[in-house]
Amino acid sequence: MKPFAKLQETFRQVRQRHLDPASLQFRLTLEISLLSILGLSSVAAWTSWKMQQILITTHTQRVEYIANRFPRDVELYSEMLPAAKGLQKTIDNVSVPGLAIWFKSTDGTMTLAKSSEVTAELMSSGEMPLKPQVYQVGDRYMILYRGDVKTKNQPLGKVYMAQDITAEQHQLITAIQGLTAVCILATLATILAIAMRIRRSLQPLQEMSRMAGAISVADLNNAQLQLNNAPTEVKELAQTFNMMLSRLGDAWEQQRQFIGNISHELRTPLTVLSGYLQSLLRRSNNLNDYQREALETAGSEADRTIKLLQDLLDLARADSGYTRYHLEPLLLNELVSEVVDMTAKLGDRSIQVDVKENVEAVVDRDRLKQVLINLLDNAIKYSQAEKTINLIVEQIDKQAIIRVRDQGIGIPLQDLSRIFERFYRVDEDRARTTGGHGLGLAISKTLVEGMGGKIMVRSTVGEGSEFSIVLPK
Repeated sequence: MKPFAKLQETFRQVRQRHLDPASLQFRLTLEISLLSILGLSSVAAWTSWKMQQILITTHTQRVEYIANRFPRDVELYSEMLPAAKGLQKTIDNVSVPGLAIWFKSTDGTMTLAKSSEVTAELMSSGEMPLKPQVYQVGDRYMILYRGDVKTKNQPLGKVYMAQDITAEQHQLITAIQGLTAVCILATLATILAIAMRIRRSLQPLQEMSRMAGAISVADLNNAQLQLNNAPTEVKELAQTFNMMLSRLGDAWEQQRQFIGNISHELRTPLTVLSGYLQSLLRRSNNLNDYQREALETAGSEADRTIKLLQDLLDLARADSGYTRYHLEPLLLNELVSEVVDMTAKLGDRSIQVDVKENVEAVVDRDRLKQVLINLLDNAIKYSQAEKTINLIVEQIDKQAIIRVRDQGIGIPLQDLSRIFERFYRVDEDRARTTGGHGLGLAISKTLVEGMGGKIMVRSTVGEGSEFSIVLPK
């Protein structure tokens, strides 16, 4: 079931990437495809119209030629034959395949026609165009024409012509249908080719996005995007991006060195100052209450600042890669018991340990102890004194998990994703009263990830929080 679910997720990601209306690939493909469809359809429509006009022009020219000759032939035959015979002779002499021709006198006393399948249907109709035009009569296509016939400037009547072009029109319709099918196939092929070409053209940008997403803070100085086969514009973008990474790397290195140096330089005099303050408090018996309170406050703030500088120094060392981890197989049951005993000696909080079996993991003993102390310290600070803190050790599959669960105030949902950020505190006022700097969880996260594990949190406001440390066995 897992491979099938993974395959479904892959298909979903591919579909989401290629069918995202906001993506450049989708927009370019859609716009160019629409332009291609418009262009091909315009060519197909113009070609169909032009073919229709050629067919009409060819036959109308023939009908017009016959119509123009008809009055002259009637006048010529009328000089040698009676009018009726001259008209019939003229009609019989017209030998054009598919052409029906008939004549109606002005007074309606004479109607002559050349035998045709359509003559009987059309002879009753007097509505004919003065110029040849194509009409559909039943299931046939015909060019119809009506003209006047005169002899010696005397009107004899009207001549009617109907040229059957059904076969040619069917051939034209078949050709147009074939042209339409070819245009549709060409359009689909063009759209597919355009989509593949655009996708290939945008691959350097996707590769650049993947590489940029994989760059971490530690890689800023050494990271370089190499796009050898990319277009010139993308190469220029990659070069600009590399320059930006170099500047960011230099700035980060300067910041790290500054924090490390100032933390190291300030810690020593503050430690000396704190020592003098504590010594002064122990040895001075003639201090009034105000003086003693002032010295105690100064000593407390000095210790708080020393702790802050030590945390900053630890983070600076971790960022620079100077933190060394002595990883070894360790029985977590013993380490958890040791941390709980240490915490119990410093306070009277109830900490309940839940260990059902011996759980072993590959960790750095001192670093993991520091993480557990930070988490227990947070649980004690942000929960009431009568509430029990649970510390659970368990093994799931090939991972060892340590959970620190309290019944405190909880963490709002909007803050859960940021509590591992440096100097981030959910409640500034409460953090100052508890002495926090917003670095404990950031240090814990750095140390756990340095040991190859991960740390997660779940919390409900008013019910408490649970921090889970997942470690490799």
